[in-house]
Amino acid sequence: MALLPLIIDCDPGVDDAIALLLALAAPELDILGIVTVGGNVPLSVTSANARRICELAQCVDVPVFEGCPRPILRQLVTAEEVHGVTGLIGVDLPPPTIVAQPEHGVAWMIRTLLDASEPVVVATLGPMTNLAMAIVQAPQIIHKIQRVVIMGGAITHGNITPSAEFNFYCDPHAAQIIFTAGLSLTLISLDVTHTAIATPERLQALRLIGQPIGPVVADLLGAYGAYDQQRHGFAGAPLHDPCVIAYLLMPELFQTRDYYVEIETISPPSLGRTIVDWWQTTGRPANAKVAISIDAEGFYQFLTKRLQRFNHGLN
Repeated sequence: MALLPLIIDCDPGVDDAIALLLALAAPELDILGIVTVGGNVPLSVTSANARRICELAQCVDVPVFEGCPRPILRQLVTAEEVHGVTGLIGVDLPPPTIVAQPEHGVAWMIRTLLDASEPVVVATLGPMTNLAMAIVQAPQIIHKIQRVVIMGGAITHGNITPSAEFNFYCDPHAAQIIFTAGLSLTLISLDVTHTAIATPERLQALRLIGQPIGPVVADLLGAYGAYDQQRHGFAGAPLHDPCVIAYLLMPELFQTRDYYVEIETISPPSLGRTIVDWWQTTGRPANAKVAISIDAEGFYQFLTKRLQRFNHGLN
């Protein structure tokens, strides 16, 4: 079976870390590289965390590149109140021994896409600054991108403002560049990921995976979930970013519909708002597949089963 060539653009972050573990456990994926961005925590921390996760998974050959430390036009907004100052609240992983690659993440992304023998999938799990900057610098890469699967956006209500989700709020201009670039896009928003809850039963199943992965994942989600449990009354942590990897591996877990989507970049009260033309009011053609639901129980069963592969050396 041909492997799916994949670039992961992320800002670890608890849910990014679990998404990376799910991707690293997937034999279907050829992970060309991981590019980090300033987002949930500053760039130096997201980079170190991506390398920590690769070492935890014993996947030290996956290269990690540092991308943009801040959004295109705004100062960096972080989410340390959710993810902790280390970005990996609830665990204390040792400093990574592998180092970040010397090439800038945006330059590497451009070079890799231009040199690719087949179109590449890009998974964006944080602010989309890196991919947007790559497209601005080298728009010819658009034809080398098979599709972009995005965790971001909030159709009904936000998690950092009343109307905006964190990734799009952090860099709304990057998001708008992506949605107007003519790419094949799939959007997985808060409206879906907020239904993928790590209930106590699901959390216990993850913990029972055992060393080395189970306790780390369970401790991360236990600490990370406290914020949403207090704020939203959830029964546990919502798992945002792993939904992107699950969609790539098992798209039947999701229902999607085609819509026209744009991102608000001007109005301060609604900066970063995801505008989805549900009823074709604008008459504009759809530019994204928008996830409208997830089989949450199936998703957690899939996640748990895949993470168990680390107990057997990924065999």
